[in-house]
Amino acid sequence: MDGEGSERFDAVIVGAGQAGLAAGYHLKQAGRSFVILDANDRIGGSWRTRYDSLRLFTPSWAIKLPGWRYPRRSARCPTREQMADYLEAYARRFDLPVRTGVHVERISRDGDHYVLSLHDDRIEAEHVIVASGADRDPRVPAFSRELDPGIVQMHSSDYRNTSQLGDGGVLVVGAGNSGADISLDVVGSHPTWLSGPDRGHIPVSIDTWVSRHIAFRIVRFVGLHVQTTRTARGRKAKAKQASRGDMLVRVKPKQIVAAGVERVPKTMGVRDGKPMLEDGRVLDVANVIWCTGFRHDLSWIDLPIFGEDGELVHERGVVASEPGLYFVGLFFQYSSASDVIPGVPRDARYVVERLLERERRGALRETRVAA
Repeated sequence: MDGEGSERFDAVIVGAGQAGLAAGYHLKQAGRSFVILDANDRIGGSWRTRYDSLRLFTPSWAIKLPGWRYPRRSARCPTREQMADYLEAYARRFDLPVRTGVHVERISRDGDHYVLSLHDDRIEAEHVIVASGADRDPRVPAFSRELDPGIVQMHSSDYRNTSQLGDGGVLVVGAGNSGADISLDVVGSHPTWLSGPDRGHIPVSIDTWVSRHIAFRIVRFVGLHVQTTRTARGRKAKAKQASRGDMLVRVKPKQIVAAGVERVPKTMGVRDGKPMLEDGRVLDVANVIWCTGFRHDLSWIDLPIFGEDGELVHERGVVASEPGLYFVGLFFQYSSASDVIPGVPRDARYVVERLLERERRGALRETRVAA
């Protein structure tokens, strides 16, 4: 405990997903005093709360956090529950100090250390690794409030299965990977419309043997070593992904049409309480599922770490303006794989190495002063 009764650690990790656990592994190996805080009630909660039919894009053989590979070495891609169970088992295997059900409301600085403000407590640390991602708030257009109150509305982060829906048609807004998956999930029991532009798709099935064993290795290599912030190709890919969004990976446009889902233009507003499309068409639906992503929000970090454009300023997750503050799991943190499972271990190792270097420099300065 510190002077005011708050706990104090060498480091605090915010988020117990794959990024936070990977960073925790390296801190544990280094013998540091640390804690991992997660707002979910259970490790892997960010996976468990996704829709029931979710499967990862990464084949089982390619999932490996530091020190332990995913135990089921099949070529199939795990379900959301299987991935969550792996994370839970990983934390248990390495005895990582995870505290669940803890929401960090604010990160600030007090002199030479950071303060993490919780609901009714605080924790102090010399170093903080933010591994919770920047996308914490579901994004829904303001005009959604104008829809008839009888229409069932939910964000994709709240959708689990069709039992949540009312009788009648379903409009899925957002034609990315979540929107495509959910539209196929609901079309078997409800007339379904998928709204949004076509952002392209991977032309081959990712569930074939060739794709899982050969093509995935090529894609992983490009994502880790070619498309990085240090290469012109990587910087171009980052700008393109940020402006256009991701292309479809597993689901193909022809599968959507073949299943009976009707593709429609972008949803632009509301007329007479019903959703209105870009072409002026109004859809008489009983349900709307907003697959419109999340707000990029780090406003809960009360530190001068943002540029004039409001974006986080960092170098591979290291924040130069706030020594001791680090990030893991950000979009294109270093490469196009940084926010997905194949890229997380490398970035976690890098930021922990920088953390330990900073500790060593501090210890050396103290030794010189004492001498």
